[in-house]
Amino acid sequence: MSSVHAGLRRPARLLATCLLAVAAVVLALCAQTAVNNASAASLPCDIYAAGGTPCAAAHSTTRALFASYSGPLYQIQRKSDQKYLDINPLSAGGYVDAAPQVSFCVGTSCTITKIYDQTTNHNDMPISWGGYWKGPGPNGADIGADAMALPVTIGGHAAYGIKSTPGTGYRVDNARGVPTGSQPEGIYMVTSSNYVNQWCCFDYGSGENSHTDTGNATMNAIEWGTACWFGGCVGSGPWVEADLENGMYHTGTGSNKDPNNSGVHFPFVSAWEKNNGTSNFTLKYGNAASGGLTTPYSGALPNGYSPMRTDSSILLGTGGDNSVSGQGEFFEGAVTKGYPSDATENAVQASITAAGYGSGGGTGGSFPSGYHQLVVGNNGLCVDVYGNTSMSGAAIDQWSCNGQSNQQFQFVPGSNGFGELQAQNSGLVVAVSGGSTSQGVPDIVQQARNGAAGSMWKPVAQSDGSWAFQNQNSGLCLDVYGAGSNAGQQLDQWPCKNAAGSNQDFSPR
Repeated sequence: MSSVHAGLRRPARLLATCLLAVAAVVLALCAQTAVNNASAASLPCDIYAAGGTPCAAAHSTTRALFASYSGPLYQIQRKSDQKYLDINPLSAGGYVDAAPQVSFCVGTSCTITKIYDQTTNHNDMPISWGGYWKGPGPNGADIGADAMALPVTIGGHAAYGIKSTPGTGYRVDNARGVPTGSQPEGIYMVTSSNYVNQWCCFDYGSGENSHTDTGNATMNAIEWGTACWFGGCVGSGPWVEADLENGMYHTGTGSNKDPNNSGVHFPFVSAWEKNNGTSNFTLKYGNAASGGLTTPYSGALPNGYSPMRTDSSILLGTGGDNSVSGQGEFFEGAVTKGYPSDATENAVQASITAAGYGSGGGTGGSFPSGYHQLVVGNNGLCVDVYGNTSMSGAAIDQWSCNGQSNQQFQFVPGSNGFGELQAQNSGLVVAVSGGSTSQGVPDIVQQARNGAAGSMWKPVAQSDGSWAFQNQNSGLCLDVYGAGSNAGQQLDQWPCKNAAGSNQDFSPR
């Protein structure tokens, strides 16, 4: 009797197992179908939701991240009268409408004071109040980004990103609905290789509500830059890393030893990190303008980081303890509740590449071809090779306009919107001496063409028809040192601003 019953139980268990397996396959196929259907016509957070890992926070200055979102993207404040303005998408699910910002900021400077969360959690990020490491703002607070410092295009529309200089930081504490503890979490952001450094930390993701270092595994954020925290890295970066607190990790052991991961060099980069909270974290990157994703690491969490103890502050631009030395660019990003599938992330990447990020922006147009005098906006003098010499290392200064060949410059286009300013008298190009990234040092000279980033400039159209020139290496703008009006004053580089008629505005004639 018992043997007969035992014989019946085994087929029943086998049948149940088969049914469960079939159900699992069906569910997986349904989930994949949902992702595919969502990706066909939806935006990143619609795709994440379809994949079962909804956005818990979503921030962007360039576009809506939900097809239904029509609320504000970010808030700016102008210096002249301290008034605020919300910047909105053109329509629900659309690109940013940047025209009101351009009008609002003419003749003064503007600061991005808040980045709105597009989810129903309303995890808006204001300027951070600071932390263990003090920012350069009042009472140790961080500062907001210059609203006009990072003009780009998206889908052919003018837009502005966040240029996070050292000391810039945004943060919301006790964020609602975000993963905490060992709950799985996914993060992506669109950034750039154009403006990075090696210092801690240009982060986007989860940090501590206390703004202090509360120990290993209390953070889970993307770190983007050239930091090699543990030494022995291959190449010079920049790389996508995981800031898990007390370490910016390329791998579970820290360092990057992969000969295929020497650095990521795109004007627009999609950076990704996900963490299941107990055993695995994964890093990915992609060209935000085209193509798929590359996975430089997917494996074990570092020793001492399992389980994760992630806190619920969402930050941008600093470390968990408000380390303020990092720099970078930010255009969009999201934090998800759950560990996204590869299929979901691939679909989000497709949405990013379809968005059409491009360099430039401002008022649009192309810098005129041929040789031109460059008239300085605040004093009417001309950019000049000092002494009308052809010697490398000669200073680039300003002088009374005289039409000589040492005051004639042409823009020679390169790639990604950058190019060289070539002097007619010497054939040499305008460059930052030694490739320095220091601001406020009169160190602009002429040197032989070599394609180095320190001699590459991006022309940015201004509202009055003049042009600013942003250096590829430093992200700073060509500037008359001290805004001086004296002939012979050498040029320097300084954080970009938007003020027509300023010492950063040059009119070709």
